[in-house]
Amino acid sequence: MDEQLLEALREVIDPELGINIVDLGLIYSAELEERQARVSMTLTTPACPLGPEVQAAAEMAIWRQVPEVESVEVRLVWSPPWRPAMMSEEAKDEMGWWD
Repeated sequence: MDEQLLEALREVIDPELGINIVDLGLIYSAELEERQARVSMTLTTPACPLGPEVQAAAEMAIWRQVPEVESVEVRLVWSPPWRPAMMSEEAKDEMGWWD
């Protein structure tokens, strides 16, 4: 995964959980090739009512933080489904989640 894209995406906070989407484990891929950013991400549930807002915020974060990009594509995917075990250790601690 491209570290520059991940840094930009860490600015995007899940509005319901208050944790950034990278630490939540919502980013499945983040690639920057030939000035094109491509991200595949999921949401904590397919029924998330704020999904379009989170997706748009991810796109805007990349446009703001990665000035060399010429195109940004953020796709929502549902496979594999998100699980709490996908969170970073920091996010698990913040959420009070223990494996």
